Amino acid sequence: MPHLVATALAGAALAALLPAVPAGAAVPRGLAVPAAVPPAAADRPTSLRLTLTFPGRQTSGTRGVTLRCDPVGGTHPAAEEACEDLDESEGKITRHQDGRICTTVYSPVLAHAEGEWRGRPVRFTTRYGNECAMRARTGRIFAF
Repeated sequence: MPHLVATALAGAALAALLPAVPAGAAVPRGLAVPAAVPPAAADRPTSLRLTLTFPGRQTSGTRGVTLRCDPVGGTHPAAEEACEDLDESEGKITRHQDGRICTTVYSPVLAHAEGEWRGRPVRFTTRYGNECAMRARTGRIFAF
């Protein structure tokens, strides 16, 4: 957040130093025109491709969905809740374990996320011992 404030302040200071150029007027040679200030991070879109692969199962076990936030959409069955979890964790896929008790049955699952969260690139791949352990660390993001 501090970098956003610093960027806004720097842009405002630069704009105050430059002479005003009416819309549609030609810009004199050598005069730098500041680029438009990028939208706030909260206004940037979120678009993720989420996949789960189950390497220990007998049958081919990969499933995937898309998740979009701001506005909520995609093929994720609990998109609104997953977006809430991403917002609460500031875009981090994993967080502290939520306290649920999981069995120690080994049934591995590979969780993968790729795309953007509020304009920032996201690349995540982690193997969990089972789905319960995965959901305890990722909340509703991989709940599909």
